[in-house]
Amino acid sequence: MDNSKDLLTKALVERNIKPQGILLNDPESVAKTCQQDLITLATEIEKADNFIKANTCSKLQIIVEQIKALKKQAENILTEADWNMKLHHVSCNFVKHPGHVYHLYQRETGQLYFSMISPEEWGNSGPIQIYKGSYRLEHDRSWTSLEEIDKKNKEITMLANLWSNISTPTYKSLDLNVNM
Repeated sequence: MDNSKDLLTKALVERNIKPQGILLNDPESVAKTCQQDLITLATEIEKADNFIKANTCSKLQIIVEQIKALKKQAENILTEADWNMKLHHVSCNFVKHPGHVYHLYQRETGQLYFSMISPEEWGNSGPIQIYKGSYRLEHDRSWTSLEEIDKKNKEITMLANLWSNISTPTYKSLDLNVNM
């Protein structure tokens, strides 16, 4: 802050004894200030600056949290895409169809393969292999593990209900005022 001698010589606003060309009644009172007025003004400006900085930091913190959440979502999407691609590259001797559940096994050699036969269906008569999990091929070509199928079905049902509640698309009712 300025020292007290400077405060006495400063005006609160530029001195204009003829605003808009009209002479003031008391032109001397325009430049009259006391030291306390300037200190109060400087204090208020400092408070305003501090509030603006705090407000800005709060808003930026919200954006930082959103960026972190978006980054986490992006990582999850990439991980899921990688997993889906790996499952699509697993060996199988049949054409996979969306909506069907396939069972993942690993042979003694380490090779992974899909089978239509579940571990229960194999029983003890199956080849020596390790059961790795069962997955349903979705219509968007992603895979859902058997443990997640109920959750996925609920999501699909909810989205189907939302979609069915949407009325006629608005583009059908647009009048483009085109004369033909």
